[in-house]
Parts: sequence; C-alpha cells; structure tokens
Amino acid sequence: MVPPEVRVGAGYPSRQLAKAFTTASSHEDPETRRRAEERVRRWERMLTGMADGTVTVGSRTPVAGFPAWVTPEVVRGGFATGAAAAGGPLLPHEAETARRAGVPADRYALFRHHLTDAGLTELYALLDGGAYDVTLPEEAALLTVAWLLRAGDRLAALTLLETIHPFAGRLRFAPRPAAARPPGGAVVHRETVGEVRDTLDGRRPNHAVATMNEALTVWNPFADELLTHWLETVEAGRVGSAEPDGWRERGAALLARYRDLAAVHTLCTKHRRPKENLAILRAALEERVAGRGLDPRRRGLLQHAVDSMIRRRGVPGSAEHVALRTAQARNASRPALHALAQVLVARLADLPPDAGLPSVDEVLRPVTEEESRKGAPAGAEVPDALRRIVERALSAPIATLVERGLVPSAEVLAELVPQLVAVTTAEAYEDAALRTLMTAVYRAFRNRRSLLLLNLRSQVRLEELPWVGAVAGYRSTTAGGGPARTALVRLGELALQGFPGTILPNPLIQELSALARDAGLDVPFTEELAADIFMGTFSPKFGRAARLAADVLEGTLYERYYGIDYAAVRGLTEPDRFAAVCRGRAGNPAEGSWVAANGMVVEQAQILTTHNLAALVHPIGVDPAGGWADLARRAFTTVCRRVAQVEGNRRPLGTIKDAAYAWRQVVFFLSLCGLEDQITVIAGIQEETRRHPEHVVRRLAPVLAGLRHVLVGGALDDGGAPSARRLTGWSANGHWMRS
Repeated sequence: MVPPEVRVGAGYPSRQLAKAFTTASSHEDPETRRRAEERVRRWERMLTGMADGTVTVGSRTPVAGFPAWVTPEVVRGGFATGAAAAGGPLLPHEAETARRAGVPADRYALFRHHLTDAGLTELYALLDGGAYDVTLPEEAALLTVAWLLRAGDRLAALTLLETIHPFAGRLRFAPRPAAARPPGGAVVHRETVGEVRDTLDGRRPNHAVATMNEALTVWNPFADELLTHWLETVEAGRVGSAEPDGWRERGAALLARYRDLAAVHTLCTKHRRPKENLAILRAALEERVAGRGLDPRRRGLLQHAVDSMIRRRGVPGSAEHVALRTAQARNASRPALHALAQVLVARLADLPPDAGLPSVDEVLRPVTEEESRKGAPAGAEVPDALRRIVERALSAPIATLVERGLVPSAEVLAELVPQLVAVTTAEAYEDAALRTLMTAVYRAFRNRRSLLLLNLRSQVRLEELPWVGAVAGYRSTTAGGGPARTALVRLGELALQGFPGTILPNPLIQELSALARDAGLDVPFTEELAADIFMGTFSPKFGRAARLAADVLEGTLYERYYGIDYAAVRGLTEPDRFAAVCRGRAGNPAEGSWVAANGMVVEQAQILTTHNLAALVHPIGVDPAGGWADLARRAFTTVCRRVAQVEGNRRPLGTIKDAAYAWRQVVFFLSLCGLEDQITVIAGIQEETRRHPEHVVRRLAPVLAGLRHVLVGGALDDGGAPSARRLTGWSANGHWMRS
C-alpha cells in the first residue's frame, strides 16, 4: 500500500537544473541561452526553498508566508519556485504610474496611491473604459475594491483590503494599461493581433533560399554566357580549336564582369570551387586572355565541362535550355517570405494588439503597388505558410475555427475554451463594468499554472480568490444558467465531433466543470491522473462518475467488452472500495514498474467511469450531428493511425496507450448505437483495417476478433475466442502489441 503521506524528493528538480545549465552554457543561440539561464535561476530558487523549508512540494500553499490564492511562480512539473508570479521588480507601467503620481517607486507606495481620490478616479476610469489587462488574477484586486466602493459596499471593500494589505509591498494588485477590448460575445481566437504581428516580424531572410535565388538569377546566367563564349571556339567538336576576331577582348570583359559580380553577390560560393563547371570555364578563359596556352589537363577539363553542360541543359538559346532557365527565373522571382511578412506586419500595425481579427480577408489581400516598396512585388499572393499564422488571430465561434482546421487538437481547443467560458460565466453579473472585470479575472485565472499536488489535494478554485468572493453577492444564481447549459452542450459536442478518439485533456475538463456549475448541474467530471504521482486511491467523485456511467451503459456492449458488472458498481459508494475494485480489475499488479502498475489501476478507473464520456451523454445531453455510428468510425481511424506508429517505434508505450484511449471511445460510441448500426460499423472498421499496412492488420486482428466475439454474445474471459485480446494501454510486464 502507498503510505498516507507521499513526499517528493529533489531528484527531478536537480535533473531539470542540470539540463537547463547545460543549455545555458553550450547552446549556440543567444536567446535560447538567455531563457535557459532564467530556468536555472528558477530551479535554483526552488531547490533552495526545498532545502530551507520555505517551499513545500505537493501542498496547496507551497510557498511559506503566502496563502493559497497567491499565484506562485511554477516551473515544469508543477514545482513552485518560492517566488510569487505577481512579485519581482516593478514593471515599466508601474514605474510610470509612480512617476506620474509623484510617489516612491515601490509597490506599497503604489498600493496607497491607488486608494487616494486621484488613484480611485484612475481606477474608475479603467472600469468604465475597459482599457486594462489582467494577466495575473492579483492584478484585478484593486479594481474590485474600486468597484465595491463605487457600489457603496464599503464593508466588502474594507474586508478585501484587510485581506490583501499584508502583501501590498510585495505583489502587484493593479491592472496593466491596454487597449479597450471589444465586446467578447461567443467568439474566440488562438492568438491576439499583437502576438501574430510579433511572430511575423520575427521572420528573417532564409539564407538557403537567398543563396539558391542568387545562383538562379546571377551565376547560372553568367555560366551560360561563359559557355556561349567558349562555343565560339569549337571546331569538329573540340573546344578551343578556333579563336574568332575579338574573342579575347570579349573574354576580358566577361572576366571583369565576373569580378564585379563576385564582389556584390557573396551568398553562393559554388562558382569558386575549382571542380565546378563555371570555375573551370573561367580559369581556362583567364589563361587564354593572358596569352597562355592550355595544358592537356586543363584542356581536358574544359572539354568535359562544355560537353556536360550541353548534355544536361542543351545549348544556350535552344528550346530546351530556354524552358529550363525560364522556369528557374520564375521560381527565383517568387517574393521572399520575410518581405511578405513585413507587408503583413504593416497591415496589422494599426489594429488593436490585444484583440483578434473579425475577418482575415483584408489582411490577406494581394500586395498593392504602394506596399511593393517593402520588397514584395505588387500582386503577390500571401502564401499558406504566412496565411496560417494570420488566421491564428481570427475571432469566430469555436465551431467555425474547428471547421476551418484552425483548431488542430483537443489540447488547442482547451486553450481557447477559457475565452468562451469567461464570457459565459461573467454573464451572471448584471453590472457591465463588473462583468468585464470578472471576465478578465477568469481568463487570468485559467492561465495560472497547475501545481504538483499530493495526497488528493485539489487545485485552488476561482471562488477562493478574495476579490471574487467579495463580489459573489452581486452574481445572479440564475442569469447564467441558460447560456452556460447551451455552451456546455455545444462544447461537449465539439470535443467529440472535432477530435474523436482523443482523450479529453485536463484543461478542457476544468472548463466543462466550470460551465456545469454555472448551469446548475452537479456533474462528477474526472481528470486524467498521472501514473507517476498516483496516490493509490481516488477522490469520491470517481465513484460517482462510475455510478453515472452505470446509468448509461448497464447491459450494453461496453459493459460486456470490458467485463464490468455495473449493477455492482452502483454499490461503490466509498472511495476505498472503488480503488480496491480498480486494483482487482488491474490484476493487483505487484511486479514490474510501479509506474506501470499505477497506470493499470488508473486505466481501470477510466474504463469504469468512461473518463467523462458518459457524463457528456447524461446528464449533459450531447447529441452529435453525425450520430454515434459516425463517431465510432472516425474514432477507429484514430486507432489505426496510432497503431501504425507502433512499428519501428523505440518507445511505443505512449502510442499504445493513446490507441487504447481511442479504442475505448470506439466501444463507447458503438454501445450507444442500435444492433443494426453496430453490425454495420464493425463490418466497416474491419474493411478500414485492410487499407492499412500489414503490421497494423496484424496488431488489430485480435482486438477486432474480441469485439466480434462480444457482439454475438460472448465474453472475452470465457475462452470462446482464444485469439481475441482486450485492448488496454498499460501493462506491467510488457505490452503484447509491441511485437
């Protein structure tokens, strides 16, 4: 059994520090070294804090002296460094505020300034105009105080001030100045205009492309001129046998032009290599212009160079040669990406940097005559490589972004959802200024990095922020229910339809939970648990989620395939009993990797609960437009794609785990279909398998055999299908799908 209290040692942080130090001391890119140096400082702070007891890994309050609501600085793995994210040196806008107000440039003086008449007037203006940005939740605290004072709720304002005052000299409680955000509505964007502009502005000339273009536009035409000049000396197929009048003078002019070209066009150096045809022709010409004859070796090299050039490309001026050089010139004339990027940067310069784009058409129009001064020819189209960057700023309903392929994964979907949920959640506040403020708080809170927590501790909730609690009384308990329910159903359908066969990522589950609470639904959403820090037991909501799954799946194909007794699951009301059942279903693994053993137990919990799929069906009520049979087929496509990646994979276990996730969704979706649809889909996925390589067919054959056996009434544990296997992702003793 795992002990009741688990602690984390310094091994992982020490390894991360060593990696960061190696990068900081040896990487060739200065910016990469700079970022690594910052990681070194953070890991050093973290290890120092562990050593002196000021940092407690696994706690909800990991930094001594800071309550849970303070946003800690967190590094990879969820480790708190000991610093507060809203601390550190004054930011430029804070220094400017102190200068303008005539107060000392420190946080406590700024805090006191914001509570003066002049400071409150500034905060009132921000509340009304919305020209502020809340990057960290703490930056909304003084705005909330100002709103409460203006609303006449002095008690709540003073109570909030009493809570945050002890940290006034250390944390940033005022917002950042920014352009006013347009009304949010139900539109989202992956990146802001400012972020897209910075990405485009970072485009630099591609040295390889510039070198190739120089070769095509400068040195290839010059080589053609040299070849044409030497062809004047050919008699009976031998180069250099004749010398027309003025040939040497024209040759001297060519050599002078070569020197001028070489001085200006320095990217391509191929013409300087002695074994290259152009260099051979030029060196031989220098000998003849100088009045010296060609020795047999140089004459042989010259003859070979001329013959090979004609054989490969034809005689200069011939139809074959002209067609080749025309195509090369056309390729070289294509506008450089960095020049087109600068055109786009200029178009985005006057747009609000903190918002998205309602439409990308105007930004992506062809280059105009006036814009051609930036190096891109007039009429040039924006290529897909730059178009995709600009489209990341498109503001549109999430469904539109998914349909246009701008949301490539469930993880990206999870990044976008807080924008939608923030607006939906804030609709419960009747006051417009407070609604805008709470929208900003929600967005900032969702950017707060999760902590590594042990012993079943939970992450800090939005409601625990003192300034959110201070205005809780101004939140309607019914106003947001309808919009939240609608958004919840639509988001669930998008997650399933957009990315079938993909596990719901934890950030997305957080947003679904928030919407469910606002909709007045008590839904036990369960997160994916990390096998390497699994505590050996589960929180009570896992048992509730399993009982909810029983309501949806008792008597179905899913129950029979995974060998579940959902009638018995209904009696698992104690977390310890649920954990014991999961361990039993995993075979009570005692050998092999303890991480794999944990993973087997966690996977059984996912199988019993369906990892939120059942919750989306009931009580949320998702109804995919294409039907469950279509989702089953599409999820199986994901299974095939994952299994195809196992072959030749030196570390295939993660891929096998993803394939098992996808397969579980196939079985779940099939279980919601009628028998006729089940038969049709299984026949279809059998045919789909045959379109894949033989190693995919071989690995999936026992899986499909098991599904067919269960469909006709068998059980995978009855011995009736010896070749069949139940596909799960974790194994403590080596997975059968590896071979």
